[in-house]
Amino acid sequence: MTPITDVSGEFISQRRGSPIAYEILGFVAIIALSWVNELLGLPSLIFGTDHLGGWHESLLETVIILLVAVPVIVLTRRLVARLHYLEEFVRLCAWCRKLHLDGEWVPLEEFVQRRFDAQHLARHLSQLSCRPAPGASGAARELAAAPPGGG
Repeated sequence: MTPITDVSGEFISQRRGSPIAYEILGFVAIIALSWVNELLGLPSLIFGTDHLGGWHESLLETVIILLVAVPVIVLTRRLVARLHYLEEFVRLCAWCRKLHLDGEWVPLEEFVQRRFDAQHLARHLSQLSCRPAPGASGAARELAAAPPGGG
């Protein structure tokens, strides 16, 4: 797994443990509390009231908790997988158009050279000029005509 960095490229300390493990632990704790409540009669111990109920009540509570827990855990697992997938994308600075690589922001040509060891491709990319398509809007033509660097 690649280390996580913030926008400036600084490494963020990764926490041990998965959110899914914490979710499972939380749902198991709720189910356990339901059964302890039923077996020991917690309301009667705490408030001094008569305890009315049976194991069927805890069984129903367990089923309801599981009906909530299963979709939550499945969706969390999908979200975590999607997050890991998106973390692998290349980050591009919208301001200076440099790419993030190994903790620093580098121009496209250097990125291609270092990442893919392709000097020929980097030279080719540096010689390309952006030209708008024949049917492009006026704004696209103005951007293509503007000098590099936003000046």
